Amino acid sequence: MQHLKQLFLILVLPLLAFTAVHKYYVSVTQINYVPSEQSVQIISRIFVDDLENLLKERYDDAITLSPKNEESTTDEYIKTYLTEKLKIKINNKAARLTFVGKEYDADIVKCYLEIEEVKKIESIEISNQVLFDLYDEQQNIVKTKIYSNQKSFLLDRSNKIALLNFN
Repeated sequence: MQHLKQLFLILVLPLLAFTAVHKYYVSVTQINYVPSEQSVQIISRIFVDDLENLLKERYDDAITLSPKNEESTTDEYIKTYLTEKLKIKINNKAARLTFVGKEYDADIVKCYLEIEEVKKIESIEISNQVLFDLYDEQQNIVKTKIYSNQKSFLLDRSNKIALLNFN
């Protein structure tokens, strides 16, 4: 029995020593069209540490994302970044995204955006390049619910745009 334990340790410990923790770089963005409000409502969920690292690199290395004692410029930085990296065309026309706000949910920051005065969607093109400029492995999941049609897309550096037609 003692030899079996030693053999187990000799075979298994080296495997454990070389096992690295792999960090996944992913965000999830939900895009819903609400016809009664003529509004496209967007919630982008991003890991707090990933977004914080991006904001530090791009804008201010003293930024700390936290519901307590957050700098007043943080929301402006997030708004600027998201409206630069999240692009939506509705009916082949670039849409103007409005940053509504954010909230923290454990290690996720939920960012709320909206596109107003959308009477009808015949097509929607979504480009989500959030965090592509920081992480090569970044992947962005985009889920849509438009006219009760639900679709999901996985966007990465090689596949940056999703297109849906409703004709």
